[in-house]
Amino acid sequence: MVMTVRDLDPGVTAFLAGGAKQLLIGGRWQEAASGKTFATHNPATGEELARVAEGDREDIDRAVRAARQAFDAGPWPAMTAAERSQVLWKLADLIEERAEVFAQLETLDNGKPITAARRDDVGGTVDYFRYFAGWPTKVEGATIPISVPNTFAYTLRQPVGVCGQIIPWNYPLMMAAWKLAPALAVGCTVVLKPAEQTPLSALYLGQTCLDAGIPEGVVNVVTGYGDTAGAALAEHMDVDKVAFTGSTEIGRTILRASSISNLKKVSLELGGKSPNIVFADADLDLAREGAAAGIFYNMGQDCTAGSRVFVEAPVYDDVAQYIADHAKKLKLGPGLDEGTEIGPLVSQEQLDRVVGYLNLGPQEGARVLSGGARATEPELQSGYFVRPTVFASARNEMRIAQEEIFGPVVSVIPFRDVEDVIAQGNAVAYGLGAGVWTNNLQKAHRVAAGLKAGTVWVNTYGGTDPALPFGGFKQSGHGREMGSEAIHLYTEVKSVLINLGEN
Repeated sequence: MVMTVRDLDPGVTAFLAGGAKQLLIGGRWQEAASGKTFATHNPATGEELARVAEGDREDIDRAVRAARQAFDAGPWPAMTAAERSQVLWKLADLIEERAEVFAQLETLDNGKPITAARRDDVGGTVDYFRYFAGWPTKVEGATIPISVPNTFAYTLRQPVGVCGQIIPWNYPLMMAAWKLAPALAVGCTVVLKPAEQTPLSALYLGQTCLDAGIPEGVVNVVTGYGDTAGAALAEHMDVDKVAFTGSTEIGRTILRASSISNLKKVSLELGGKSPNIVFADADLDLAREGAAAGIFYNMGQDCTAGSRVFVEAPVYDDVAQYIADHAKKLKLGPGLDEGTEIGPLVSQEQLDRVVGYLNLGPQEGARVLSGGARATEPELQSGYFVRPTVFASARNEMRIAQEEIFGPVVSVIPFRDVEDVIAQGNAVAYGLGAGVWTNNLQKAHRVAAGLKAGTVWVNTYGGTDPALPFGGFKQSGHGREMGSEAIHLYTEVKSVLINLGEN
């Protein structure tokens, strides 16, 4: 079933109706200082969904000042831990109540299948806020026995302050939750800059934060472009910490910006080119399905996408052909179609990028087992659709195997043995995720230990949990989100020493 405009949730039509979507600054919705707006488009059709305020340096400055006032003199950091916990629980409840609105906005703006948006993006966001709603009462220091006579020493873990958070377009709502939830749990205030391609769910989340009782100025949402609003946030002298998820190239820019401003704390979750390794002794039914799902989920627009599938030589042809056959069966279509398995890419720019790699693969000597081109069906021509693509006879040194494509494109590469696949798996600039498929326990442990990746999945692929740290090695960034590690990202440790001797 394909939903039409008439089938959309009334909350979605109400949100999209009227004038341009405004910025949320200091608890108030307001136009950009310049008065400029930009369009956000439905990637399934190319049609304009809404116009959105184009924030820039002046708007970022206003938002940072609002966040600073809320942190220094507002009620949020002064609340008890239990009170902050209750507000975050209420926020999670409201997101759950508005789940269909969030899911449809995410699908309209990003293109992803509505079934995945409901289950994973919105469901995961609710789970994430509920997990961190339990953290405010558990942020603790420690008493430390030191060698200084008559001195009592302890530590405090305190909120870092005003946080600039810049989120990507592939999981707009979920990435906002990954950033907001731990920052809010410890008492920070936030300026959130969503990707210009997908601003709608972040704006709706901003309103939901206000409705949940988060005080004015604690959560500010400034839409705009990365090289203006994003750069201004990274450079701002009154921002204490920046968290960024996106490309390695922009991550470097943010690090440079922090170094020439106030040396603010920075956490980066960047690109990936993850190896997904299938040994001949694996459960091949499970492994082949896992290899296909690992690259085609979310149209391959995933930083941990298993875009390099390494297959042991004896089963190489079998696994490569299975992934290709699987790709051919996937249903392409608009995300609002309940049967869609592969939606459009997010933008014309991303479509052009992916098609460039589709053309490059054969030039490098790879064989196209499936896909290899833009979708040609008349009903898909106005959107940003490409065929899920499998390159066989690929070599690890090829550009299609070294560079992050961020689309439904996989290179299937043969390997000989454990030493060979560990070496090939690590021979890339990134180190975010990896998969290992084997029924040999010793081999699984050995490969998991040898791969330079922040997360290694064994006989499964891609799952996360709010309690489990997530982040990368090498050029995949630094810092860990989720779990207790996320609390550390948004707090500073203070040591206190008290003289217990005579006055």
